[in-house]
This record gives sequence, C-alpha cells and structure tokens, in this order.
Amino acid sequence: MKYEKEFPLFKTKVEGVEKKFNLSDLQERQVYFQAKAGTEIEKMKDYFAKGNTFIAYLLGKKNAGKGTYTKLLMEIFGKDKIEHISVGDIVRSVHESMEDETKKKELLDYLNQNYRGYITPEQAIDALLGRDTKTLLPNEFILALVKKEIDKAGKKAIFLDGFPRNLDQVSYSLFFKQLVDFREDPDIFVAIDIPESVIDERMKNRAVCPICHTPRNTKLFATKKVGFDEEKKEFYLMCDNPACQNARMGAKEGDSLGISSIRDRLELDGQLIEKIFSLHGIKKILLRNAVPVAKAGEYVDDYEITPEYYYELDEAGKEVKTLERLFVVKDDEGKEVYSLLAPPVAIALIKQLAKALDL
Repeated sequence: MKYEKEFPLFKTKVEGVEKKFNLSDLQERQVYFQAKAGTEIEKMKDYFAKGNTFIAYLLGKKNAGKGTYTKLLMEIFGKDKIEHISVGDIVRSVHESMEDETKKKELLDYLNQNYRGYITPEQAIDALLGRDTKTLLPNEFILALVKKEIDKAGKKAIFLDGFPRNLDQVSYSLFFKQLVDFREDPDIFVAIDIPESVIDERMKNRAVCPICHTPRNTKLFATKKVGFDEEKKEFYLMCDNPACQNARMGAKEGDSLGISSIRDRLELDGQLIEKIFSLHGIKKILLRNAVPVAKAGEYVDDYEITPEYYYELDEAGKEVKTLERLFVVKDDEGKEVYSLLAPPVAIALIKQLAKALDL
C-alpha cells in the first residue's frame, strides 16, 4: 500500500473488545469510540477543556468522505469544539449572497476590510461567479473568504476542507495561520487514501431523493425500504424521511459515468497529496479507507468493513429482501481490499491526532 513505510497499516482491532457494535446507531457508536480509543478521547477532551485548538487541512480525492470524518469527531467532542469549513460550501454561499442585498453588502464590507489583491473584490466575485471568464481568481481572494468563516467560527479546532485546492496554494497553506491571523495553533495535514474503485462505486450507485435531496447508495448505503420496478426489472431505494412518503430515489445525471467524469480532478488531487507528503516541518496524518483482504482479520473487526447490499424478490415475487456481503474491491495497485466504514477511519484519525498533538 502507498506510504506504508511512513504510515504502517492502522489497527482498529482491540484485544478484549469482543462486542459487535452497530455503527449506524448513534448511541452504540459512542460506546464503540470509547472502547476503541477511550484513552485518546479523554486526552483530547482535556486538551480542548484547556482552551487549546488546532487547524487540520483535509486532503483527499473527490467523494473521499472528508466531511463525514469531521462530523464523527463533532459527535464525540461537540460542535462547540470543532468546526468543518468547506471551501466548496463557501463558494456556493457567495452565489447565494449575491441574490440577497443585505448579505451582498455584508460580504463586500468584509472583503473591503480584509482582502488585499491585484483586482477589486467586485472583479474577484465576478470571476468566481463565472461572469468574468478572462480574469483568474486570485488565491488571496479565497483566503479572505476562508478567513471570514474562521472569524465566524470563533475559538474552535478547524478542519479545513478544500484548501489547498491546487499546487499553487500549497505554499500558502504553509503560512496559512499567519495569513488569516489565526491563533498559534498546531497545524496538521490530514490525507485520505481511498481506492478509486470505491469512489467509482459511490458515484455510479448514488441515489438521491427528489424531495429532500438526501443521498444514499443502492450498493453501499441502502434505505429501510426497497422497491422493484416491474417494467424496468430493477430495484430502487425509497426515501427514509417520513415527510417524503417513500419517494422513489434516483440517480443524478452524470453519476452513471463514475470516475471517468472527474478523472482530471482525481489526478490533481493525487498530485496534491504527493506534494504534501514531500514537505518537511509540518505533521501529517494518513487515513486509509481500505484494508487488504489478506490482513483484515488481524487489523479490523468484521463489523467495521463496509457491507455491500444486494436485493432479491421473495418467493411470491412481491416483497424485496435486502441482503448483504462484505464489499471487496481492488485498490489502485490491483490488490483486493475491503473498504472500511467511516467510524473505524475516525478511530485512526483520533489516535493519530492525539499523537500529532503530543498528548
């Protein structure tokens, strides 16, 4: 596996912990986290209680699940201690702000006070919105937008998702704390290693509710109820949200293409991670989404492995039975691996964070 010399395969299997946890249940997850990483969790809680924070740069290929791991840490330590800031969400919020005069004025007032660059804030916004396709969007402008979100967050540990976004921004990230007037916090790069085959399956089998827009996956994240289309001879998910009244979930346009539609982005994300791992002077964490099939029994418990769902009609041909088996794919080097659920990856994150923070 990549970077195995610097980052040996992480073990979440703990001797003496025999209980099989239901990781989709919030209360069971809390017990699971304590059983698997209780010592590190208590150390980090003490770290936060003393007013300490940090900034972590989340690096991973598109659809790697960066936000999911932050949300799990929020479950453990509280939303008052951790903030997830997504550059993608920030960009989308600029679009929304331009449609509201009050928000537009607030944004421009902030930029006029905090942004410094070779084009005006108005020109930068036009470039961001695509109204000006000739002007390159300056990195300084993105930094000002990120600073605005950090100012709103207050004194929390920051997980920054989507920065650095390109190779030019790597040098900015090295001095990011100073650039945004952030506290003298430790900063850490957190890279997510995920097989492209997993990303491909996540995209190709994604299903979205047409009403509440909740995403699921016919293969990897089934709903409680599943239907069968007699005409098309295919199974489909039905939204779990009671307000949607079992609405039929369907694929988004373009998802059937899988990773072929984002190949350039995946290659750039890979180059970014390679670049980051060549840097000196900043601590790094590697989160692996997969474990080799041959080593799984030694390193993880069965319930920590992602299940693959498949469906059959009952003998009467009326009810759909949801069945599951272990999800096996090939990693980027062609070796068979199991994809891991998010909680065991979060365990690896907690333990490596505690070590990086010298707790």
